[in-house]
Amino acid sequence: MSIKETEESFETAIEQLERIVAQLESGDVPLEKAIELYQEGVRLSHLCGVKLEQVEKKIEMLVEGEAGVTRKPFQAVLEDKGN
Repeated sequence: MSIKETEESFETAIEQLERIVAQLESGDVPLEKAIELYQEGVRLSHLCGVKLEQVEKKIEMLVEGEAGVTRKPFQAVLEDKGN
């Protein structure tokens, strides 16, 4: 990851990605510009994914067990919303 990518905040990257998506969805972008925007969008998407993974690794859940409060690494839980 480059220095530029590590300095870019998650929030800034998401805002830029949202602007790119809006531009591409408008359909008023010339092909060459659309390709450039798409490539930048892919880069920003990857950056956001990496940043989320880094944060996820830092999060720890406190779980109260028989031995008292212990630390447990964060694991995202997918809920079944079909019920």
